[in-house]
Amino acid sequence: MTASAAREARAVAEAIAREGYGKLVALLASRSRDVAGAEDALAEAFAAALEDWPIKGVPRSPEAWLLTVARRRLVDRVRRARTAESAAGDLAWLAEELASVPEPEIPDERLALMFACAHPAIDAGIRAPLILQTVLGFDAATIASAFLTSPATMGQRLVRAKRKIREAGIPFEVPGGPELAPRLADVLDAIYATYAEGWLDPRGADARRRNLADDAIGLGRIVVALLPEEAEGLGLLSLMLHAQARRRARRDESGQYVPLAEQEPGDWDGALIDEAEALLLRASRLPGSGRFQLEAAVQSAHAARRRHGRSDWSAIFLLYEALFASTGSPVVAVNRAIALAELRGPEAGLAALDTVSSDRALDDYQPYWAARAELLARVGKTDDAARAFERAMGLERDPAVRRHLDRRRNTLQPAKPSETNAERRVESLMVEKET
Repeated sequence: MTASAAREARAVAEAIAREGYGKLVALLASRSRDVAGAEDALAEAFAAALEDWPIKGVPRSPEAWLLTVARRRLVDRVRRARTAESAAGDLAWLAEELASVPEPEIPDERLALMFACAHPAIDAGIRAPLILQTVLGFDAATIASAFLTSPATMGQRLVRAKRKIREAGIPFEVPGGPELAPRLADVLDAIYATYAEGWLDPRGADARRRNLADDAIGLGRIVVALLPEEAEGLGLLSLMLHAQARRRARRDESGQYVPLAEQEPGDWDGALIDEAEALLLRASRLPGSGRFQLEAAVQSAHAARRRHGRSDWSAIFLLYEALFASTGSPVVAVNRAIALAELRGPEAGLAALDTVSSDRALDDYQPYWAARAELLARVGKTDDAARAFERAMGLERDPAVRRHLDRRRNTLQPAKPSETNAERRVESLMVEKET
């Protein structure tokens, strides 16, 4: 065994782990529904590869080699674990696995795996972490840090979720007919939750969240590739790409927060925006309209600044009207109120915020208080605005955004309702907090 052979073997194994992990786990677990067993068997197969390949050479089809070894390890695990009473029911499966011949091209069962992880029987809060681990191969400690919980707690929750899949017999399949839409919504929600965590770190400097946004976009691309006629999958990918196009523009060179309205559209990623627009156009030609398509359309209306120099506020308001009609969400109501302020003035926006101010869900929702502070500043109620800014700062986790809010509070002065800069600040707070 030479050093170069060992390096080649490790490089190939790492590339497969990075790009094909989810395909292998999905195929291994698709019949047994034993996700944890499939992961363990695959880990053993990778370990065997790092011992075997440097000596015998990397096989012509390394993924098929790994799948064959992992299947054997999985069968051995099942044999050891089953009692005599329960073994009879597994004989057919064992025989099928042992007789399996690796296919020239490994089928992609990752979408079926995602549907299993986002099944209604799985707690909603663990679906996104479960997809990250089973499809992308994240370890529990990394996921725990990204979702701000302890590794032990996250590990226990992931183990319970995998046990639930096995014990409840949750199928690895993409549902059809009327079941598809609600189940797909669960999958898309889990992917978007992953993206939202990555969005919180615009420069990718936080090791806990590094690349989460990119990974979520990768999951979205899998959904679109395998379900190309599902409009909401297209809408979600469009939404994430629109947000990603502006992600790095949210910070200047010194790390200070840059509100959307103060960003230079030339700093946005034009290629991502063009791709997002094309996806949204494809979605518009398909039947049905859902939340992610509407939210992507909002982002498209903001991206109009690239072409026309300003956001299309009439379109944004109408889109939030449609979103609120379908969801009744108080978060959507806040954004609708801000859009109304841009069209009819700060008094109209404040009145709209007042209609949802009694909703307890908004008590600890930072964008509500930040938006309220800006609108109060625009009508000259500086004392009330200062208190609202302080409330918003207390709820904000991002130090750069906290500093931005503090600067706004420190510059408060009686303002005219038509003050353009204040309008633009309100616009920035709405859009940057949607994701």
